[in-house]
Amino acid sequence: MSLRFDVYEPKLQDASVRYYPGFLAKDVADAYFSELLDTIPWQNDPITIFGKTYPQPRMTSLHGHTTDPYGYSGIVMQPNPMTKSLKEIETKIQTLCEERFTTVLLNLYRDGKDSNGWHADDERELGINPVIASVSLGAERYFHLKHKNDKTQRLKFALAHGSLLLMEGSTQHHWKHQVAKTAREVGPRINLTFRKVIKAH
Repeated sequence: MSLRFDVYEPKLQDASVRYYPGFLAKDVADAYFSELLDTIPWQNDPITIFGKTYPQPRMTSLHGHTTDPYGYSGIVMQPNPMTKSLKEIETKIQTLCEERFTTVLLNLYRDGKDSNGWHADDERELGINPVIASVSLGAERYFHLKHKNDKTQRLKFALAHGSLLLMEGSTQHHWKHQVAKTAREVGPRINLTFRKVIKAH
């Protein structure tokens, strides 16, 4: 039986998006944020864009139930084990969606200079119509969506501390998303993106 949460479901062409602002109670979200900030083995991998290599504008860490690597933008990451807290958050997500995840990619945005540019989570190892479950902890940041073909189709909303964003169906085929840099003074934010990595044969 699913728990009751307030949900925002924007009506988007070629996409299925659900946003739960109160997914985690504030005290629970505060505790997870402090623990993950201090205990996750954060790393800063170089990323290559148009032939030039830069430090990624955020810190990352990959954790999984399996030892299968996950790659994006020329980076191949080897997973660390799932921690007790990551498993707890994953179990709570599964009260709202039926996907069984293998892997979670954590991003640490240290301040407003850290960002994640326009992209879709459409890597081959995620399969067709992947479910991406994104939990936000810490400072509020704006999440941008834009349709790949129809430039009039755009959306922006804030991701609150303790919130859950589910992207399902054909969203990754037709839409890109980003967390842009901001000149505002903002504190650190941790984003946990749960996904199912399909092992190549």
